[in-house]
This record gives sequence, C-alpha cells and structure tokens, in this order.
Amino acid sequence: MTPATADPEAPARPPYGGFNTVALRLEARRVLRNRRTLVFALGMPALFFLSFGLPQAGQAAGETGVRQLTMINMAVYGSMLAATSCGAAVAIERSLGWTRQLRITPLLPLAHLAIKVLTAMLLGLLSVAVEFALGAASGVRAPLRVWLLSGLIAWLGSSVFAALGLFAGFVLPSENVMQFVGPALALLALCGGLFVPLPFLPESVRSFAEFTPGYGVGQLARFPLTGGPVGGALANLTVWATVFLAGAAWLYRRDPAR
Repeated sequence: MTPATADPEAPARPPYGGFNTVALRLEARRVLRNRRTLVFALGMPALFFLSFGLPQAGQAAGETGVRQLTMINMAVYGSMLAATSCGAAVAIERSLGWTRQLRITPLLPLAHLAIKVLTAMLLGLLSVAVEFALGAASGVRAPLRVWLLSGLIAWLGSSVFAALGLFAGFVLPSENVMQFVGPALALLALCGGLFVPLPFLPESVRSFAEFTPGYGVGQLARFPLTGGPVGGALANLTVWATVFLAGAAWLYRRDPAR
C-alpha cells in the first residue's frame, strides 16, 4: 500500500482560506460604488427620522426623550437595512455565475462569507453614522456613553442581518430577493420596537416579537439609554447570528448555481 499523495494539480490553499485585506477592499469598493444601494440603505432610515423624530422634539416617553429613542431605533433599522441588502446581493452574483467561478478557486467558503459579512457591516456602519450625525445636527442630546454604546451595538448587530441577507440571497432568485428583504425587514423592525414601542403593539404580536432577530438588537441598542434586563436580548442575538451564519455557509456549499 502506497501512502496517499497530494494532487500536484490541486490549487494550494492560501493563508486564512483566502481571506485578505485586498479582497476585502475590492469588495467594499464594489459595494460603495452601487449608488442605488447607498441611496436606499442610507436615505430611507434618515427620511424616517426626519418624518417621525423631528416633529416630536418637545415630547418625552417617561424620562427618555422621544427623539433620542427615534434616532437609536432608526440607526438600528438603517444598519439592518444596509447590511441585509448588501448581503442579499449575492443572489445577483449567483445569477451571473460568479459564485460558480469562486468555487473553482482555493477560496474557502467561510473566508468568502466573512468578506461578505464585513463588507455589509461597513455599509451598516455608514448608516449608523448618518443617523447619529443627523440626530446631532437636529439637536438630539445624550450622554457620550449612550452615543458610543448604542452606536456600537447597532453596528455590531448588523452582522446578524448581513448573514440574513446572505441566507436569503442563496435561497431566493435575484429577481425576488429584494421583494422579500423590504417587507421582511419592516416586520422585523416592528417586532423589535423600532417603529412603535413594544408595549403599544397588540398582544398577539408581542407574544412572538421577542423571538425575532429585530428584538435582540433593538433592545440592546436602547439599553444604554433606557436600562433594563438584556439577558434575553443577548441570547436572541447569539442564536440568530449562529442560525443565519451556519445556514448561509451550508447553502453556499450546496448551492446548485455554483
């Protein structure tokens, strides 16, 4: 019996499975050149803040300013929308055969997904920055720790929705994926208390809202301002991140369009 030898024609695995700053930079540049995605992901949440946040400048919800909550909620919604839209764009790449080309390279699936998630998170970060800049310009005031922690949580939470976008992009055809993303994110934002405070929702909605992805990131982002328990929100975010990332990786490996 002879020992097994490596196929000399097989491509060598690159360091870190192919994950590198060059690939990340090229992907980020490609995304930032897509004006339609930028306008949709950055403009819509900003418009919502201007529509719902500014008219309530003199109102307060308990001891918390409504505009502060609206700014944080719209920052979370913006990061969700930006990251999911960016991740879901993989459906277009599938339809063009790009993922099939990647499968014959030494690039590992996890490295490819990591590049996609980080790029989507970059767009999510831009959305959070736009919302917070708009809030500051319109007179929203809060302690520095609230700005830093809520912004950081809203941004980190976008990783879950980047994975959701990838998951949807590997399941749905390119002509239908954005038709799914828009309504789905609106529903998740509603369940996360981003449009309407959770106590104001019907009991039938509140009964399952805390199990949806939008609930975890929404509760955590508001925590620096409102306080309260966050154990359930942390568990929610962890579970959904695991589900979506594992699902996207599995679908990438089994993708019939590859």
